[in-house]
Amino acid sequence: MTDLQEKFYTVQKSTKKLNQISDLQIWGALDSLGSLAVEHVDDILLANQKDLAKMDLSDPKYDRLKLTKERILAIVEEIQQVKILQNPLGKILEEKTLENGLHLKKVTVPLGVIGVIYEARPNVTFDVFCIALKSGNGLVLKGSTDAAFSNQAIMKLIHQALRINNIPEDAFLLLPSDRGATQSLLEAVGFVDIIIPRGSQQLIEYVRSNSKVPVIETGAGIVHTFFDLTADLAKGKAIILNAKTRRPSVCNSLDCLIIHEKHLSDINEIVEDLLAKKVTIFADKKSFEALETHHLIQMADQSHFGIEFLSLKMSIKTVASLDEALQHIDQYSSKHSEAIISEDRKNIDKFLKQVDAAAVYANASTAFTDGNQFGMGAEIGISTQKLHARGPMALRELTSYKWIIEGSGQIR
Repeated sequence: MTDLQEKFYTVQKSTKKLNQISDLQIWGALDSLGSLAVEHVDDILLANQKDLAKMDLSDPKYDRLKLTKERILAIVEEIQQVKILQNPLGKILEEKTLENGLHLKKVTVPLGVIGVIYEARPNVTFDVFCIALKSGNGLVLKGSTDAAFSNQAIMKLIHQALRINNIPEDAFLLLPSDRGATQSLLEAVGFVDIIIPRGSQQLIEYVRSNSKVPVIETGAGIVHTFFDLTADLAKGKAIILNAKTRRPSVCNSLDCLIIHEKHLSDINEIVEDLLAKKVTIFADKKSFEALETHHLIQMADQSHFGIEFLSLKMSIKTVASLDEALQHIDQYSSKHSEAIISEDRKNIDKFLKQVDAAAVYANASTAFTDGNQFGMGAEIGISTQKLHARGPMALRELTSYKWIIEGSGQIR
């Protein structure tokens, strides 16, 4: 075995001990971690500043990497929300007795050892630990070099919280931030049960193409909102502004506004608040010609569609019908979050039914695609695939099931 394989083996063996810990120990560990995060907030921020100093301020990942006291306190609140959620393990999903007297139960169990590969998001270290612990799973974390100091500082507190509550800390491992560790994790067959990548489309595609371990994709968010013929102007303006500017660096933020051509007369009013927030707009020919001259408005080309901007940038596509909007979404969607703004019930129903995405909205901001907002507590990511889990993944999505069969001597 290599050194990392020995560590994976240790995680696997320690994970099996997690089914022996009590809810009280889990609650205690989450309380301890919250208290330690508050107590050591300055240490976390100091480590985070070391990471931020290595990154260009204009990098779209900068905001994701940045921690503040307010963000850490919000994380502590999420930890408490995870604590009070119901334990997802041991739930009977199905139960029956066969004619031969065999009694069958389908019961929820942990996935096992989960590997998470993520980029400049130190909050993920907190989030995935909490829901992995609560769902009885071991964890192998592989953060990027961008967040190395932050992740190390957070993991130090996690291990301290585990020790305080007599929980096997070896079940939770933070790998070195180098690329070699990534490859070792992708090849950890027999040690790691599932790998979940969180980050750019490039990262996700790399993991999917190179992993020998099964992968749950948490895809990039190429997000569209269709401003339909019957859309309410005031309602639509607020939704679009929120979806684009609330936190432009996250995966549920708006990337492309699709607008019905009959609303081109309203387009300057629709974008005025976006421009005030310094959003750069790449407009197709029809919308560009309808827009007033502004230094933040540029003519779009093909490269501005089907892209996750992760910054204060967005594109505009003009269409003549709902069907044309659906066609554009079908061509460019990453199947994350898509929305329609409309007062036409028939169009709304058609959009909700036909759009293939993990979260489909009518008359609401896509900013709500988030495990916490869905009442699921902290999330491990937004799955854009269709096997096992889709949409925000939290406690329930980190479980599998097994069949338990009890008999009285039956043979076949």
